[in-house]
Amino acid sequence: MEERIANAIKEPLEKENIELLGVHFGIEDGEKTLFVTIDNPNGVVDTDFCVKATHIVDPIIDELNLDIEDYVLDVGSKGVSEDEN
Repeated sequence: MEERIANAIKEPLEKENIELLGVHFGIEDGEKTLFVTIDNPNGVVDTDFCVKATHIVDPIIDELNLDIEDYVLDVGSKGVSEDEN
């Protein structure tokens, strides 16, 4: 399912100069979460950039009619993990 999502959103994101780094399901704060990790080849990934990507990704996922319910969509950059501090 993750690969299907990645294949569906990669090109539309690239058209807006948003690089897709990965897609995976996980649990965060006790909720099913779909993580979409992005990068900006031209600079910083800020909130506006993530919102732009979310507006691209969300309707595409809805159109895929996946058998998933009650999940949170989390679009963001990979950032720095706490282990690297």
